Amino acid sequence: MMNWHQLISNKRLGQEGRHTERHDDRSEFKRDYDRLIFSAPFRRLQNKTQVFPLPGSIFVHNRLTHSLEVASVGMSLGNDVAHRIIQRQPELADTLFSQIGTIVSAACLAHDLGNPPFGHSGEKAIQTYFTEGNGNYLRTMVSPDFWSDITHFEGNANAFRMLTHRFKGRRDGGFVMTYTMLASIVKYPFSSAAAGRKKKFGFFATEQPIYEKIADEMGIIRTSLPNEPLRYVRHPLVYLVEAADDICYEIMDIEDAHKLKILSFRETEQLLLGFFDETAQNKIHQRILDEGITDDNEKVIYMRASVIGLLENECVNTFVNHEDDILNGTFTGSLIDHISPLQRDAYKKCTEISKRRIYNSKPVLDVELSGYKIMATLMDTFIEAAVHPDRYYSQQLINRVSSQYHIDSPDLETRIMAIIDYISGMTDVYALDIYQKINGISLPIV
Repeated sequence: MMNWHQLISNKRLGQEGRHTERHDDRSEFKRDYDRLIFSAPFRRLQNKTQVFPLPGSIFVHNRLTHSLEVASVGMSLGNDVAHRIIQRQPELADTLFSQIGTIVSAACLAHDLGNPPFGHSGEKAIQTYFTEGNGNYLRTMVSPDFWSDITHFEGNANAFRMLTHRFKGRRDGGFVMTYTMLASIVKYPFSSAAAGRKKKFGFFATEQPIYEKIADEMGIIRTSLPNEPLRYVRHPLVYLVEAADDICYEIMDIEDAHKLKILSFRETEQLLLGFFDETAQNKIHQRILDEGITDDNEKVIYMRASVIGLLENECVNTFVNHEDDILNGTFTGSLIDHISPLQRDAYKKCTEISKRRIYNSKPVLDVELSGYKIMATLMDTFIEAAVHPDRYYSQQLINRVSSQYHIDSPDLETRIMAIIDYISGMTDVYALDIYQKINGISLPIV
C-alpha cells in the first residue's frame, strides 16, 4: 500500500539536495502554482481552443479559462479531502498532506499545457502525419520507442515533457516543479508502448527515466515486470485532478452550448436539474425566484454552480470512501464513475448530449476541419525541413524555430521532436499565421 507521508513530497526536480534561500512564507506547492500561472506556456492557453471557436461577440471557454476553473474546483476537492481524511487520521494534520488542495490546484493549472493548437484535431494531425501522411517513411529511420511516441502523440505526455524537459536557455533547465505536483498530472502512468488500444500514455521515452525516478521516490506502485513496458498505478491525487477536469469541461460545455443557442433553455434546464431529486429541484427554482433572476443565462449560471457544488461533494465522498483502494492501486475508473446513481446517470446524459449535439455541431466541426488542415501542413513542411536541414528552404524554416528547441541537433529524433515541441506549443492564432505565411497567403506587414 502507498502511504501519504511518502506520496506528498516537496522535493524539486533538478534541485535535489540543493539549499535554496527563501524570501517569503509561501509553501513549495504554492511556488509551483505561482510559477505556472506566471509562465508563458500558461498565458498561451488563452489563444487555444477548448471546444468552441475562439470567441467573437459571445464569450465561451478557451483553454485558459477552463484551466483556471479546473484549478478552482481542484482546490476545493483537495481541501475537502484533506479535511475529511485528517479527521480520521489526525497524525496527518501537521504534515504536507494538509496542503493537497494547493498541489491539486497547481496540477490543474498544468493539466492542459501540452495540448497543441485546435485541441483534439491538433493531436490527430500530429499522429496521422506519421501513420497516414507523408511522414510514414520515417518509421525505418527512428527507434521503435520513438515511433510509438510520435504516432500516439498525446497532450498529457506533452505536458509532463514541458514541465520536466531541459529546453535550451531556461533557468535551471525548466519549471523545476515538486515531485508530487508532477506526478499529479500524469493521468496515464505508463509508456506509449503500454498504451494499447486506448492510445493514451503519460510520458515520452525521453522523459521516462524522470517519471521513474519521481514515482520510485514516492513509492508509487509499479505494476510492470522488468522486461515489460513501464507501467505504474496512478498517484492518488491524479483522481482529484481528473475529477476537477471532468466536472468543469462537461458542465461548462453545456453552459456554453446554451449561450451559443445550440441547446435551448428548456433542454439546458432539464440537463442541469437532472442531477437533483424533486425536492432539491424545487429549492433551486424557489431560490431563483427569491433572488429575482429573470435572465435565462443567469438562471443557467445558478443551476450550473449548483451542479458543480454537488458533483464536487460527491467526488470527495467517493475518494474518502475508497481511500484504501486508491492507496492499494486497486481502484478502477474515475471518481465520477463511482458517484451516486442519480448524479452518475445525469452526467452520462450530459455526455451523450454533448457528443451528439455539441461536439458534432457545425461551429465545432468547422474548427476541427480547419485546424487539422493547418496542423497537417505545418507538420509536413517543418518535419521535412528537420529531415533535410541542409536544403535552402529548410534553413529558412529552421530559422523560424525558437532557439529553446534543439533543432540544430545532429540526431534526427531530437530534431523531429524539436519540431513537435515547436508546433504543439503554438496558439491557434499563431499556427494560422505561420500556415498563411508558408503558403504565401499573407505577407508580413512592416
